[in-house]
Amino acid sequence: MSDRTAVIMLACAMTVLVAILVGGAAGYLARRDHATYSTAVTRAALAFAATLTLAATVASALANAFS
Repeated sequence: MSDRTAVIMLACAMTVLVAILVGGAAGYLARRDHATYSTAVTRAALAFAATLTLAATVASALANAFS
């Protein structure tokens, strides 16, 4: 495995980890706001998906800017 591949895989893993943390925080804050469990899970999933989408958009823009 080349160094470039290892860095890309590490960046992907870090992005997914950050998205999981953001989703967990959103679910926790929703529960603290007295939301039902289903609403809290929905908010967590929405935050997770939004974080991954934002990260993919930024990565794509950076890849196009530097190529």
